[in-house]
Amino acid sequence: MEPNEIIKPENLVYGKPRLMNGNAMHYCPGCSHGVIHKLVAEVIDDMGLAEKTVGISPVGCAVFAYNYLDIDWIEAAHGRAPAIASAVKRLYPDRMVFTYQGDGDLAAIGTAETVHAANRGENIVIIFVNNAIYGMTGGQMAPTTLPGMPTSTSPFGRDTALSGHPLKISDMLALLDGTCLVTRQSVHTAAAVRRAKKSLRRAFENAMAGKGTSIVEFISTCASGWKMTPDASNRWMEANMFPCYPPGDIKNN
Repeated sequence: MEPNEIIKPENLVYGKPRLMNGNAMHYCPGCSHGVIHKLVAEVIDDMGLAEKTVGISPVGCAVFAYNYLDIDWIEAAHGRAPAIASAVKRLYPDRMVFTYQGDGDLAAIGTAETVHAANRGENIVIIFVNNAIYGMTGGQMAPTTLPGMPTSTSPFGRDTALSGHPLKISDMLALLDGTCLVTRQSVHTAAAVRRAKKSLRRAFENAMAGKGTSIVEFISTCASGWKMTPDASNRWMEANMFPCYPPGDIKNN
């Protein structure tokens, strides 16, 4: 292709999502957040909801999500994103409202807010990024950390006799009458990315149709926190995370 040649829309195979700006991301190499951001931006744009979407981002690695997606954002206190999202959706029922939360946020300090918002059937989407570790604050053990998995606060591996078992919170949320979709996805391969985008689209459509709460959990990597290369992280995730948190729909009403 010549340097100044214009690519016609019908010939465009791939491009940066329109709603993602040019800011350099702060995420570590191999992090899943960047890909998930891309999918969120694509789904919002595909649905024509750019001017109607409000994202809620609390504390965690994605606390600066507002730097990358050109939509309206509200920052929430640690774990409180579902409560803020509930208020926004009730005040502005025509808006597409979603939260973007990590496992340390959603499954630890924010457990109560998550459970009660889902139990009420708030018409929101909860995006839950689960890498089984506190990625932002130093790699500590999280409620989702696997048995035997080493972290900075469990250097010899998680001891279930001492710290309990991994909290499979998506499975718990699927039992609530207020949830209409609970699905577990990943973005480590091209095929997985395509499936994840379809799940996100379904969740956003549910929220706009008033069907209740949709939870899209992403099993993800944390190469820095796991002390692995990005490629090794993907392989470790498949071998160890997937048996505990199997990808696929848990509930789809």
